[in-house]
Amino acid sequence: MYSFDPVPGQAKADLYRDLLDAARALTEGEPDGVANMANVAALLAQFLPDLNWAGFYRMVGGELVLGPFVGKPACIRIPLGKGVCGAAALHGETQLVPDVHAFPGHIACDAASRSELVVPVTCDGAVIAVIDLDSPSPARFDAEDAAGIEALASILSARI
Repeated sequence: MYSFDPVPGQAKADLYRDLLDAARALTEGEPDGVANMANVAALLAQFLPDLNWAGFYRMVGGELVLGPFVGKPACIRIPLGKGVCGAAALHGETQLVPDVHAFPGHIACDAASRSELVVPVTCDGAVIAVIDLDSPSPARFDAEDAAGIEALASILSARI
């Protein structure tokens, strides 16, 4: 049994260090990508405060398809270039959106979402998935969050 608990009130850098350590421990040696995404989605929800959705969209047949997540039911398929997730997948670049209502073409799976962070997961130069975090608070995510989730994506690139 695993027990990974964030330390209340810890600095964000320490929180991400602990999150990355937990993700490595849970995914190391496990060949099933869906199982790894499921455990990491649970870790994201456990470690990161003020989220209303945390999970993955997988690249399948040239579009994003819903993967493991924690939160309310979500859109199942997202075309490349559509919404925040589709933009991250199309351009292969992190999307840090302080106000989703100001993002052209935003897809509102949960009307409570106000800000979003989406990080592509790449393998051999191709986007294979995106990590999607939504928050009910405006401007919830910053550059430190983006860097932490980008480090997580790097770990997962060969594990999902």
